[in-house]
Amino acid sequence: MTSVPNLTLNDGHTIPQLGFGVFQVPPADTAKVTLDAFEAGYRHIDTAQMYGNEEGVGKAIRESGLARDDVYITTKLNNGFHRPDDARAAFETSLEKLGLDQVDLFLIHWPLPTQYDGDFVSTWNTLIEFAADGRARSIGVSNFQVDHLARLAAETSVVPAVNQIEVHPYFGNETVRAAGEAAGILTEAWSPIAQGAVLDDPTITAIADKLGRTPSQVTLRWHVQRGDIVFPKTLSPERMRENAAIFDFELGADDVAAITALDKGEGGRRGPNPSTFDWIPS
Repeated sequence: MTSVPNLTLNDGHTIPQLGFGVFQVPPADTAKVTLDAFEAGYRHIDTAQMYGNEEGVGKAIRESGLARDDVYITTKLNNGFHRPDDARAAFETSLEKLGLDQVDLFLIHWPLPTQYDGDFVSTWNTLIEFAADGRARSIGVSNFQVDHLARLAAETSVVPAVNQIEVHPYFGNETVRAAGEAAGILTEAWSPIAQGAVLDDPTITAIADKLGRTPSQVTLRWHVQRGDIVFPKTLSPERMRENAAIFDFELGADDVAAITALDKGEGGRRGPNPSTFDWIPS
């Protein structure tokens, strides 16, 4: 696996630009899948409290034989635990399940502006506590819209290090990406291949054929050349290796522009809209 570049966050820490996501990986399978990802060369793992598989990630870390400093671990706050005391308890539980004293990155998973009286600011201030006491190396948000980011900037003292949002060729989410860039917030792209929907796109397949690469590799390369952090997800070790082989070639400017032009705006969104999403696990 070609060396994965590290990007510098606004807090001075670094983050690998390529990660492996364990969303929808069954808890019973998570340790094996994560170990397969480590074997394929991944060192950045993205999990969440709501995925229910933090323990599997922790087991894989212990069984991998990798030094703690060689692994970058992200997890995210459950939607049901936004109130400060609940967030503190949930964070402690994450550390216990992962078997770690510190996570590299901890995120608010969703802003939930229609829940908790619209108060995600006190939740963010609680994450600032975790960074201050060193249990979270970096902190950030996920699925935050422009107005949500603006509110954090106006009412708190710490800018999120990242914003993990839906981004793929059919939904570039450009307004949110631009707001993040202006504030020094790196974008992390979830659903980077639109759950596979872009892999048969004629524009992408033509570029892939021209370069002798797969449509997935071309799409992931498009993400990283635009400066985003990306998390492909697969259960196949072969696909893991394929998805990681994106740092030994480049797309031409015309190819990047052609893929960017596939953006369908809001009609391309595949996940829920963060401005209205209000689901809290029972």
